[in-house]
Amino acid sequence: MATVKIPAQLRGLTGNEAEAQVEGSSVGEALEALYARFESLRDRITDDGELRRFVNVYVGGEDIRFGAGLDTPVGEDDEITILPAVAGG
Repeated sequence: MATVKIPAQLRGLTGNEAEAQVEGSSVGEALEALYARFESLRDRITDDGELRRFVNVYVGGEDIRFGAGLDTPVGEDDEITILPAVAGG
């Protein structure tokens, strides 16, 4: 199972869980498994099935936007990090 790291700003939707173990052979499948457990995360991470513009997802520290996107392969011991951009100044 892959581990999804959940950022502090989304933990209110996960009962304060900081990470979740999920099944899936791609980032998209892993996120679907995450949404099956925490449905309210879907609208915060995706829009019409695609990652929201200001949500970054990393597998093993690599930004999936520069790879295969949601089709990025996920191994059993991989770590998926969700990182919403924070605005401010």
